[in-house]
Amino acid sequence: MSAQAAAARTHDHRRIGPGLALASLGAIAFSGKAIIVKLAYRYGVDAVTLIMLRMLFALPLFALMAWWAGRGKPALMRRDWLGVIGLGFSGYYLSSFLDFAGLAYITASLERLILYLNPTLVLLFGWIAYRRRITRGQMAGMAISYVGVLLVFGHELGLGQSAGAAWGALLVFLSAVSYAVYLVASGEFVKRLGSLRLVGLATSVACVLCILQFVLLRPVDTVFQVAPQVIWLSVLNATLCTAVPVLAVMMAIERIGPAMAAQTGMIGPMSTIAMGALILGEPFTAWIAAGTALVIAGIFVFTRMGR
Repeated sequence: MSAQAAAARTHDHRRIGPGLALASLGAIAFSGKAIIVKLAYRYGVDAVTLIMLRMLFALPLFALMAWWAGRGKPALMRRDWLGVIGLGFSGYYLSSFLDFAGLAYITASLERLILYLNPTLVLLFGWIAYRRRITRGQMAGMAISYVGVLLVFGHELGLGQSAGAAWGALLVFLSAVSYAVYLVASGEFVKRLGSLRLVGLATSVACVLCILQFVLLRPVDTVFQVAPQVIWLSVLNATLCTAVPVLAVMMAIERIGPAMAAQTGMIGPMSTIAMGALILGEPFTAWIAAGTALVIAGIFVFTRMGR
């Protein structure tokens, strides 16, 4: 091995540690979003107001991100703006609102496991839209993951709120569907605009849509009636659980690549379940443990078979 190759290999190894740390930070911080939402609901706030507050505080951060990534680059054409608006609506406005609404009915643990099925939905939509091949190994991984979610969902039904749990699970699943549509449709725009610029613009669009939704559906002065705790929780949600994970994962991908970053993201469901039990007092039973293990194992098999 030449000295140059050895130096390059050493440099790569030095990047793995920080990359894994950033990917872990992003996964854990993002998984805390459900915990904060559940805490805010204890103060009587509704989903429309809560998501508006989150996006209101996140808008300056994402606008700054879009500006920073777009420095020195060509201005967006009409086609680009239409794409950004559509992607912002599907990937961040609709998916976020459905997720927030669903969390009013189900535990944070079940919510995170349902959202973790997102790669399987991306594959299904890719097959529908582009006829991309699905291997038997991927189908097996999908089956294992969905069985795991059904186990945890069955536990939720056993808590005595079957109608509410079913409705909440459906809303969160539709949130995952909406975000999967964004991922499938964003490929062309990522190539044209760059991932960081696209995320900054699309999330800024979503922030504006969430604010407009609140203005249209709620009296504006109701925002001054929410508990102070809701305001601080929303600030925490907008920064630590929204902007920070986006940047951390982006930086992790630069260092260790998307495949390893995705594998590291498997700690997300486990951290959500742990925080749900410790902070929210949600139950942790053998059924939840078994379902979580199946979901994580299924996604692991799914991603390995897809390489």
